[in-house]
Amino acid sequence: MRSLLFVPGNSAKMLAKSASSGADVVIFDLEDAVHPDAKAEARELTGKTVREASRDGPQVYVRVNSLDSAWCEADIEAIVPSRPHGLMLPKLTGPHDLDRLDALMARHEPADAKGATRIIAVCTETPAATLSLAAASWQRPRLAGLLWGGEDLSAEIGASANRETGGAYTAPFQLARSLCLLAARAAGVVPIDAVFTNFRDGEGLALEAAAARRDGFGAKAAIHPNPIGIINAAFTPTEAERAWASRVITALEASRSGVTQIDGMMIDAPHLAQARRILAAAASDRSGR
Repeated sequence: MRSLLFVPGNSAKMLAKSASSGADVVIFDLEDAVHPDAKAEARELTGKTVREASRDGPQVYVRVNSLDSAWCEADIEAIVPSRPHGLMLPKLTGPHDLDRLDALMARHEPADAKGATRIIAVCTETPAATLSLAAASWQRPRLAGLLWGGEDLSAEIGASANRETGGAYTAPFQLARSLCLLAARAAGVVPIDAVFTNFRDGEGLALEAAAARRDGFGAKAAIHPNPIGIINAAFTPTEAERAWASRVITALEASRSGVTQIDGMMIDAPHLAQARRILAAAASDRSGR
């Protein structure tokens, strides 16, 4: 996955159009995008859309409401039998919430799909969850990715802004971003960079997406279809990167010592791991997964 697009779960028009957005993953949103009075209607519409979604299109996730909300259990009961690829869980307080969600999902999964529904966790919306990224393992069988974001965390810690005037994140949010990246890689899942909220600023988005990939993120989320092409391009290995990766693998596999040179630079096991990751990402992008 390179790109994730949030889609309001109460908009039949947007749900229908999301399949042609170009996003690798669409996230039908039952949480922030839906007013409390419209939760039941959105849940029904989203469930129907999930059931009818083509398996040849993007992966389909549903962002349910938080575990301690009045709506989460009803969301799970309605959505999981529809066989989405996964659920997105917001406002966690720590990795133990993944276990709580797992137990709820298991009650409603079809018998032939037990354990198949994945989870993407929004892991920095509360101070407790953010701190736990460094204090405990988030690795779980269902976990597919960790997404960080600064908007809810801003409100939780009383911050008046999460970016400097030049656009860079302030220190608390840089920390949350880094912890998400490290915890996701430690758990063996995809680290997902936050939404770039000014979706009309293509240049700013391209710079932020490139920086995220440079730092080790594997994907980025969006709230509008416009940025999807930019995000996909930023997270797709270039021809030069693929060529370098192939050369590294060939050279190291032929080396008896596990160390060799390419273009005057020493390469060894870390470069081999990086090369394999580049080629795996390229293969995944070609297959659409």
